[in-house]
Amino acid sequence: QVQLVESGGGLVQAGGSLRLSCAASGRTRSGRTFSSYPMGWFRQAPGKEREFVAAINWSGDNTYYADSVKGRFTISRDNAKNTVYLQMNSLKPEDTAVYYCATRDGLGVRDNSSAYDYWGQGTQVTVSS
Repeated sequence: QVQLVESGGGLVQAGGSLRLSCAASGRTRSGRTFSSYPMGWFRQAPGKEREFVAAINWSGDNTYYADSVKGRFTISRDNAKNTVYLQMNSLKPEDTAVYYCATRDGLGVRDNSSAYDYWGQGTQVTVSS
């Protein structure tokens, strides 16, 4: 069973930076380990639906971003450490949300939350104006 644990959230002023981490352990139902499954970051603000932020394929060669974070956020992974990161720069108040990492039991990267099978507990990011 896959377990995902996020860290790195906090309170930051607009224009500041944060780096989120997501440590993964375990295997998917089909037996995949971290180095072979794609990872995604999503976020959910109060009163809003969960939305896609960024995703990365198993090798780290391909990354995908929501338009709202392109150029400001960077997703990366370290397969030796079983960890995926989200570097967030030039933060805005509208980035305030609970951020979740997720993975799916498949090779392909997806930008819809329904495609993901395993989720972390989330970490709060608050950006003050």
